[in-house]
Amino acid sequence: MNFSLQEIVELLGGELRGDASVSISQVAPLERASVGEIGFVVHPKYRQALVSTQAAAVILPVSMAEETALPRIIAADPHLYFARVAQLLNPAKGPSAGIHPRAVVLSELPASVSVGAMAYVGEGCIVGENVVIGPGCVVEQGVSIGEGSTLRANVTVYADCIVGKNCILHAGSVVGSDGFGYARHKDGRWEKIPQIGRAVLGDGVELGANVTVDRGALDDTVIGNGVKIDNLCHIAHNCVIGDNTAMAAQVGIAGSSRVGSRVMLAGQVGVNGHIEIGNDILISGATAVTKDIKQPGVYTAMFPAEPHKDWMRNAARFKRIEAMYERMRDMEKKLEELENKK
Repeated sequence: MNFSLQEIVELLGGELRGDASVSISQVAPLERASVGEIGFVVHPKYRQALVSTQAAAVILPVSMAEETALPRIIAADPHLYFARVAQLLNPAKGPSAGIHPRAVVLSELPASVSVGAMAYVGEGCIVGENVVIGPGCVVEQGVSIGEGSTLRANVTVYADCIVGKNCILHAGSVVGSDGFGYARHKDGRWEKIPQIGRAVLGDGVELGANVTVDRGALDDTVIGNGVKIDNLCHIAHNCVIGDNTAMAAQVGIAGSSRVGSRVMLAGQVGVNGHIEIGNDILISGATAVTKDIKQPGVYTAMFPAEPHKDWMRNAARFKRIEAMYERMRDMEKKLEELENKK
């Protein structure tokens, strides 16, 4: 699919400078872009790549508008504009509507729905227009899936759970599995607590591959509108995730925690149970969140990598911190006594 720069600007906005007739067929990194491809620059540190690029055109911030003679689109947010151009040039391709003869479907579906081979759709499901249920998916009884949503291969949605409109659930994800709820006997045995809540996904949610969202124990587990969750993340029972929050791979959120809107959790962040994280917060990778975070900002609690011998030396010192603290406290007392005698 090809668009001229003029057509792109008419559709997406931005300020066009240079030859408007240049045809664009694909996006590409500046370093390897060539004829028919468009790249972008966000920061001046990529200035050298802009000088040497063979791209047909570029997307630039206002501050760099005059740093090339190439045809260019000036945008307030070049990265966001690049994403929209990429969508324009690479429209999603879904399977044809219809139910594969090797699928089992026990609910009435709109004619626009596609159901792949070996998929199962249980009784009492409500499925919207243009939904795609990929091969090997299991959609249990009473599930609701909003229009335009896609379940890739081998996704499982447990009974009575809700998937909103225009969601994407990648391969192997599970929505509505039981939360980790048990009562312990005095002799150490565990008694299972039935998980009677649901998992509810809002509109525009995307789950990466092998994401697990547990159903609630009593109340629902809720994933807000526009939430983006990377591969291999786990959301435990009764969690509430606010709108437009994003989580990178291997994030784990323990039960009954609440995460606000527009929060960013980097890879391997771990959140204890019953924690509250406010809005507009960024938590750095591998951080363990053990208490509430209410104020917007960037939070980090991790040890950066260092040479092994340095780590061993620092670890040895760390073990002596308590003893050092006691010695310092004793010294402070003695100094205070000396000051009082003067």
